[in-house]
Amino acid sequence: MDAGRTPAGGSLADSDHGAAPLAVRMRPRTLDELVGQEQLRAPGSPLRQLIEGDQSLSLLLWGPPGTGKTTIASIVSRHTDRRFVEVSAVSAGVKEVRAAIDGARAELVATGKETVLFVDEVHRFSKAQQDALLPGVENRWVTLVAATTENPFFSVISPLLSRSLLLRLESLTDDDIRGVLQRALTEERGLGGSVTITDEALDHLVRLAGGDARRSLTYLEAAAGAARSRAASTEEASAAIPVIDVATAETAVDQAAVRYDRQGDQHYDVVSAFIKSIRGSDVDAALHYLARMLEAGEDPRFIARRLMILASEDIGLADSTALQTAVAAAQTVQLIGLPEGQLTLAHATIALAVAPKSNAVTTAIGAALADVKAGRIGTVPAHLRDAHYSGAKKLGHGTAYKYAHDEPFGIAEQQYLPDVVADADYYHPTTHGAEAGVKERWERVRRIVRGTTGDGRSSR
Repeated sequence: MDAGRTPAGGSLADSDHGAAPLAVRMRPRTLDELVGQEQLRAPGSPLRQLIEGDQSLSLLLWGPPGTGKTTIASIVSRHTDRRFVEVSAVSAGVKEVRAAIDGARAELVATGKETVLFVDEVHRFSKAQQDALLPGVENRWVTLVAATTENPFFSVISPLLSRSLLLRLESLTDDDIRGVLQRALTEERGLGGSVTITDEALDHLVRLAGGDARRSLTYLEAAAGAARSRAASTEEASAAIPVIDVATAETAVDQAAVRYDRQGDQHYDVVSAFIKSIRGSDVDAALHYLARMLEAGEDPRFIARRLMILASEDIGLADSTALQTAVAAAQTVQLIGLPEGQLTLAHATIALAVAPKSNAVTTAIGAALADVKAGRIGTVPAHLRDAHYSGAKKLGHGTAYKYAHDEPFGIAEQQYLPDVVADADYYHPTTHGAEAGVKERWERVRRIVRGTTGDGRSSR
């Protein structure tokens, strides 16, 4: 600890003792040890300036749980030559916030020493509590480092946002989590080689972590305890180092190991079954495969993307709200993440599964693309060409064009397609759901546009 610096209170205080949780003991001590978040660790980055360059920057850290927000505050508390004060939005009120700022101001006046104020879960503060932070931030009495898992544009007041530099932390990758676990297994402040783990059990813990480093270490600590207990009660007590296998990991964290490799056959098989179940309108089957993907740690954004594709591919105009639902689900998942995002994904999955189905959009664009790829392109009819430049009329461009709004029903009888595909018939609406109405209207409109009778003969 730097000389003369006030130790942090709260969750960052006294975190190095042997009885501290593994996730606390393994918390990175320097910015270089921080896992992931390369953009935040780059030379000249705001974090580097705050920690190494002695710059007074108020930071707002936004990211999913277990991505390093509290760790960054811990690194600041270790390496900056400022007082460090921690306030939790869960337990502190306006009185405590004002007291922390008044103390920082008094210290600045008396000794010239600046204070870093860490506010965890700042989104839990009321507007009044957040307002209480403003004088300290605005006058640089404190350097604020605030952490939130919620979108700060919705949960943090605008004046505080405008006075802070927003840094977004990304979810950790599986490789990041695997590295965290492997380091915890070997380092002395972690498990120090007291247990080993099989590749399958390690993969299981990585999947369960879902990009949350703190969760992964909590699971590893539980699994290590289970492995030691099992070894002590069997003949393994006289054997070598206890081993964490899949069965031990399953027992310790009370979750079965879902056989699901996100880069292997299981990934493609399960998502294929998910899509086909929705297409087949089996809600229960769709929810089963959704649950398998979620439990296996599949990226919820991937699931949301598949739902958006399905909404056009398999539902289309049979229920145009399906695409709106899928897009809304994708945006919601992006904003709130997991675990709450699983409700939104289930909502969209059920809505799309029970919706009427039509692949008419899919077959229509497929047929149009097939003509274009086959070279059936042709020239744009003269009356449809751009007529806004000098000399266009001399070329006959736009002279015979009929303005649809001047025609009965707002529909003009004229040729829109090139001659080579003048009789193209790409879109074949079904009678399913809302597309039945689309079908009826399109058939009437097509007859007017093409100038044909009900039996397809030309009326011209």
